[in-house]
Amino acid sequence: MCNLESIIGISDSVFTAMASLPQLLKIVKEKKADDISAIMLLVLLTGLGLWVLYGFLKKDWILIIANSFSFLLNLVISILKVVYKK
Repeated sequence: MCNLESIIGISDSVFTAMASLPQLLKIVKEKKADDISAIMLLVLLTGLGLWVLYGFLKKDWILIIANSFSFLLNLVISILKVVYKK
């Protein structure tokens, strides 16, 4: 059974994890990532990695799964930034 806290946590995680998906799709479609800040991506990946670590320490699978997905999504964006660099 899911309580209200779990439902809110899962909902928050889904929306947060999906936030970068439109940016990734735009980069793939246009084959350019000039406007994406490398420093922002580095800071974001660091934060997401720390959230995953925190999730493991707390044994919170919602944090682990959602932030791992977000980390991978933004890692792909970072890789495409390098690949499409002019």
